[in-house]
Amino acid sequence: MADKNPPQENKNIIAQLTARIDRLPVMVLPLSVVLALAFGYFIALYDVIDVGIAFSATSLKYTGLTSGEASIVVSLGLFGYIPGAIILGYLGDKIGRKPMLMTTALLTAVGSLGNALSSNFLEFAVFRFITGMGIGGDLILVPTYLVEMVPAKNRAKYFNLVYIAGWAGLGLGPFMASYIDVANPVIGWRVIFLVGATLAFIVMAIRGHASETVRMLALKGKVNEAENVVKDMEEKAMKKSGMPSLPEPVVYNFEHKKVDPFYVFKNPKYRIRVIAVMLAIFFFYFGEYPYLTEFLLWTSGVSALSSVSNQVTLYYGDAGIATFLGAILLRSIIDKVRRPVLVTISYFVGMVLGVAIAVIGAISVNLPMMLGGFVLANLIGVGWSNQLNYLNGTENVPTYARATSFAFMDGVAHLGAAISTAIIISLISSIGALPIWIGFQIPMVIMGIVLVFVLPNTIGKSLEEINEAEAGI
Repeated sequence: MADKNPPQENKNIIAQLTARIDRLPVMVLPLSVVLALAFGYFIALYDVIDVGIAFSATSLKYTGLTSGEASIVVSLGLFGYIPGAIILGYLGDKIGRKPMLMTTALLTAVGSLGNALSSNFLEFAVFRFITGMGIGGDLILVPTYLVEMVPAKNRAKYFNLVYIAGWAGLGLGPFMASYIDVANPVIGWRVIFLVGATLAFIVMAIRGHASETVRMLALKGKVNEAENVVKDMEEKAMKKSGMPSLPEPVVYNFEHKKVDPFYVFKNPKYRIRVIAVMLAIFFFYFGEYPYLTEFLLWTSGVSALSSVSNQVTLYYGDAGIATFLGAILLRSIIDKVRRPVLVTISYFVGMVLGVAIAVIGAISVNLPMMLGGFVLANLIGVGWSNQLNYLNGTENVPTYARATSFAFMDGVAHLGAAISTAIIISLISSIGALPIWIGFQIPMVIMGIVLVFVLPNTIGKSLEEINEAEAGI
C-alpha cells in the first residue's frame, strides 16, 4: 500500500530510510536471500563456462552438432544476454527487483532444461537463447539488489561474499562438469545442463520469500512497507553486533523527480560513466568469453593435442577452482584500493598474461605451462574482473535507473562476447592463435585505465552520496 504523506515529506523519509541502512554496522540480509542471490550467480557462471565443456572434443560428437554449429549456439546464448539484460533490467526499475529476479531464474531453468533435452541445432539454438536471456537479466538484477540492501561501509566486502559463493559456479562447477563429461561423454553433456536447470528452479522458489529492496519500495511510494523492512534490519544489526544502539544516520538531501529510467542518459555525468563502464566491460567480454567458452573448442583442432584431449579438458576444469580462490583473495583488498585500479590490474595480469601463457603452453604441448596459464587467468582475470565490473556498473548510477543503466552497460557489452566467440576460431585459422588470443585481451586494459580517470572513489560512500547528492538526477 502506497503511503499518503505529502510529496516533500516522502522525499525526506526516503533519504532517511536509505541513510539508516548505510549506517548499519553489519549486513543483515536473511541467509535464504543471500543463498538465493549466490546460487543465482552460481548458476549463471556455471552455465557460462560449462557450455564450453559440454561442447568440448570429449563430447561434441554426441551432441549431434558440428564445431561450427556449436560455436553458433554459444554465440546465440550470448546474444540472448542483450535483450534479457535490457528488458528485464528496465522492468526491474519499473516493476521491482524481486519479481524480475524470479523471472530470470525461470527463464534460466527453462532454457537449461531445454538444452539438456535438445537433439538438433534448432532446439539447441532456441533454448540457448532463452537461457541467455535469463542469465543476462540475473547478472543485472543480483548486484542491483545486493548493493541496495547492504550498508555503505564495506559494501564491496559484502558484495564479495555473494561472489565467493557464486564464483563456485566458475570454480567448482567446471571441475565437476569436466569429470562428468569425461566419465560418460554420451550423456554427460546432458547432465551438465540438467544440473543448471535444477538449481535454477530451486533458486526461483527461494527468491519468492525475499523482500523488495528498501530503495525500490521507497521509490514506489510504499514507505510504510520500507519502514518495516528497515526496522527489522536495524533490530537484527543490533543483535548481531551486540550494540545497544546504532549511530546516527548521515542523511544526504537530494532532488527527487518522477522520471523514466532512461532519463539518466540526459545527465552528462551519468552518461560518461555509463559509456566508459560499458566499453570497459565490452572489451573484457570480448576477450574473456572466448577463453571461457571456446578455448577447448580451439584445442580440439590442435593436432598435437589430440592424444591428450581428455587431459586438457580435465586441466581446464581443475583450474576453474582458482576462480573461486581468486574471489576469496580479492576480499582482503577490495575495500582498500579503488575499483578502477583493481580492475585494470586484473585485466592485465589475469587476462593478458594468463591467456598468453595458456596459449603458448597449448601450442608447445607444455601441459604444466598451459595449466599455469589457466590458473592465472581464472585466479586474477575471471576471479576479480567480473565482480569489480559489476560494482563499477551499479555503484555509479542513481536508484531510479540503477538496473536500467547497468542493463545497458552489461547488455550492450555482451555484444563483445557474441562477436568475439563467433569470429575467433576463423581468425585463428587465418592469422594464428597467439596474436589473436593476446590481441583480444589488450583493449580491456586500455579501457581499465580510462575508468581510473572517469569514475569517482566509491569506497565506504553511500550510493546517494556518490550519485544523487553529487551528480544530481
